[in-house]
Amino acid sequence: MSYRVRRRDVLKGAGAAGMLGVAGCIGSEENGGGGDGGSGPDLLTVIGYPESGIQLFRDYYSASDGSEDILIPDGLQDPALPGQVGNDMNNVTGTAPAAGGPNQEAFASLYEDEYGSSPGVFTSQSYDSSAILILANAAAGENDGTAVRDQMRRMANPEGTEYGPSEFVSAVEAAANGENINYQGASSAVNFDQNGDPASAAYQIWEFAGQDADTVDVQETQNFSGENPGGSGPSADSSPGGLGRTIELGILLPETGDLASTGGPMINASEIPPMQVNNSDLDLEVNVQFEDTQTSPDQGVSGAESLISGGVPAVNGTASSGVNVPVCQEAFIPNEIVGCSPSSTALSVTNLDDDDYIFRTAPSDQLQGRVMAQVASERLGAETAATLYVNNDYGQQLSNRFTNVFEQSFDGEVYDQISFNIGASSYSNVIDSALSSG
Repeated sequence: MSYRVRRRDVLKGAGAAGMLGVAGCIGSEENGGGGDGGSGPDLLTVIGYPESGIQLFRDYYSASDGSEDILIPDGLQDPALPGQVGNDMNNVTGTAPAAGGPNQEAFASLYEDEYGSSPGVFTSQSYDSSAILILANAAAGENDGTAVRDQMRRMANPEGTEYGPSEFVSAVEAAANGENINYQGASSAVNFDQNGDPASAAYQIWEFAGQDADTVDVQETQNFSGENPGGSGPSADSSPGGLGRTIELGILLPETGDLASTGGPMINASEIPPMQVNNSDLDLEVNVQFEDTQTSPDQGVSGAESLISGGVPAVNGTASSGVNVPVCQEAFIPNEIVGCSPSSTALSVTNLDDDDYIFRTAPSDQLQGRVMAQVASERLGAETAATLYVNNDYGQQLSNRFTNVFEQSFDGEVYDQISFNIGASSYSNVIDSALSSG
């Protein structure tokens, strides 16, 4: 069902929803996994999603006194998780891409004014994805995927006039008038490298705030640069532009499923740029079509096909890498549709043979894996670790990246990497394997 039928009223105000999921049990004997008599690792790294994470952490606290440090990434950043687990989770430290852009405060004000709550994880990236897709479409002057693609870096990267969320309507007008724009976002400066990835990003180091909290405690925010900072991908030399038309925008994010609690606020943030244009007197309209991925690859592909059939040339989405990769391969790339994900971080997205149609405002796990390894060693003082990871591209690649950097750059040792599947009724086996590895 399209956004215009089911969610059009949400552009006038909507609430947020819930989050992710995890689970399974494939251990490895090579590094001592499941061994008897080991002293166990200093650190457990858990990579997954909240819905399944509830059961996983319940099983962990049933098996352990919580003396191990636990390190988790953004996929498990749900303030409600301690209450659902029934434990304050004081031994857990997290990392997550942050709103580290030059206009994060302006975006936060826009979000709070519209929804009456503070923005959450990946909301700034969601706003920026919609904003840059609208700017590129206004500059292209037509609802054509290739034309939008060729304007993405012209609207995002240096050399143009700087605009942020507070001046977004003026930026759209300037783009439609053929001017070169350097969009300065909420999540980052939104400069795309040759892979369509952010050239730099900020990361939060955070902790849970207790069982009754509705937010997490951010300990600090650090800025990191990627390995390919130059925006050397293709870019148009000029912008045809034009007013008096309708810009078509797709939003393909999870309203239900494992990522529902993260997806709800992301959808809300994605809707703000269209609202800004539609509530102005600018001679342009943004027509938004929405599809729910349900955090499912099959539903994600089906939703993408519906958006494409509806004439959408560019899509803000998808969220999880396990959905984003098949959607890109089966729908976006073959149909020459621009996809700009606000939260798909797996390394496999960078490596897609995409003819430059795939972008993202969220940083690659190439960067997050390094951040996690640095936190594990320098902040938590860990010398040994075991990883539990959700059995998909996101989990496996981030686990591998963390392991490689932790061992090669910080002289640590990862005893075992153990996968688990979403939706299991118990994770006791994988917890026991991780705790006894070494």
